[in-house]
Amino acid sequence: MGRISKTNACGLVVTWIIAILAGNITSLCRAEEPRPKLPAHIQVVLNTTKPLSFDRGGRLPLYLWQAMDPGPLGDEAAEALVKKLNERGVGLISSWNPPNREDSLAQSLTIAKAQKKLGLRVNIHATGCLYAFFNGDERTAHIDDEGKLFWDDSFGKGKMGCPFALDFRRLHIREQVEYFVKAFKKAGLEVDFVFADWEIDGPIEFNKAHAASKRCRRCRESIENIDDFEEFQRALRKIRCQLQREVYAEPIKSNFPKALVGNYGVYPHNGYRYWYDYYEYYVDGQPFQADQRAKYRKWYHEFGETGYTFAMPVVYTWARIFDWYDYADTDYRWFYNMLLVASNAGQNTPAEVPIISFVHWHTIESGRSAGKAKQFSEAKYQELLWHTLLRGTDTFFLWCGRQQAAKEIELVHQVYAEAQEYGEFLSKGTPINFSVPRQPGTVISGLRLADRVLIRRTDFVESTGSIGIGIGNKRIRVEPAPGRCQIISLK
Repeated sequence: MGRISKTNACGLVVTWIIAILAGNITSLCRAEEPRPKLPAHIQVVLNTTKPLSFDRGGRLPLYLWQAMDPGPLGDEAAEALVKKLNERGVGLISSWNPPNREDSLAQSLTIAKAQKKLGLRVNIHATGCLYAFFNGDERTAHIDDEGKLFWDDSFGKGKMGCPFALDFRRLHIREQVEYFVKAFKKAGLEVDFVFADWEIDGPIEFNKAHAASKRCRRCRESIENIDDFEEFQRALRKIRCQLQREVYAEPIKSNFPKALVGNYGVYPHNGYRYWYDYYEYYVDGQPFQADQRAKYRKWYHEFGETGYTFAMPVVYTWARIFDWYDYADTDYRWFYNMLLVASNAGQNTPAEVPIISFVHWHTIESGRSAGKAKQFSEAKYQELLWHTLLRGTDTFFLWCGRQQAAKEIELVHQVYAEAQEYGEFLSKGTPINFSVPRQPGTVISGLRLADRVLIRRTDFVESTGSIGIGIGNKRIRVEPAPGRCQIISLK
């Protein structure tokens, strides 16, 4: 190698210094580049939760209404967010939104790619794809004996019409689902979990629907004994199931056979529903089961006809629950009803079908109930969540408003996170008890795994003694253990 002159050497040094400085400046610039600002509803999830202390393995994540739709993100930002939420056990959800189909598709594909890269579930919110069968088109209206069109206005906003006038809407609704399904398939992305919150649309038999159908010429021609409410209910629910199956469940399952597909409030049960949605009310003459002032409606067994692959019971603090019961311990009014709902789903859902329970803590006020109910306590609500898990629920889906989010997320995430310590029981255990005491006392729930039982005991009266419970041909004693689970051997 030849000698380098001083001039050339100085030139090289200057060049190196410039290069180094340029590199440092570039690095500094990169470091100072602002990260994409997350929307408030996503940030509250990150602020309120902590990474799990126990690995959740392959169990379902916790789903939160706030952990949905972070907006447009680049690939790196999407992966970082998905990873942060997963560390907390939370599954990020993307919406398919037909009115904004191109943007929502692009955003959901970005999130899905990140989830696939990290080996996580791709989670989709498909409510928008199912609206609306009753879209205001006069062809969907009821028709009276004089040929005049009319609507059922007892469900609040929207025009509810004739359940036998919806066939021409099926292709349109199905296309809304298939648009996204085909795009994901083309991108080589599987969909693992799809839920919808499809409620006030399509055939519904409650409120003034029965009266409207008895007035409708087409309904009377289609239901032989329309005066019989149970026959009317059966006819409408069969149509409702068929619509959900043909336009929603089948397009997804035919392309993604392993996908979990379901809808709010649709789950196996014992023939009765223990709750009313905010827009529903009881009408005299409808069959029910009485319990103090509660009227539990007779319900159609719709789950098997929808083609859904997971159950989605609704375990909510509806304000009307508070006035149904006379328990002096007002916490037990909430606990009793909500555990009835969870136990109903747990006892009647096949073991191979996951149960994803919608939950909510703040009192859901509506109409005349506003302000009358005493809030369910935090401690007993969390006890309820534990008992729900020990009676078959696989994971929770929290719904709540923006102002309620921090506290709601905190309460449910604490239980979900602590429960992962018992992952083997959650994954493989079998519920031992579905009974709900008719009076405040001691509530026991548990999961059996081989010769061990994971037990939770909650007392609504002062009790220091052990309580016996039968498990198969064994009988065990359960001691008080406030605020914690116990593992008891059956040997």
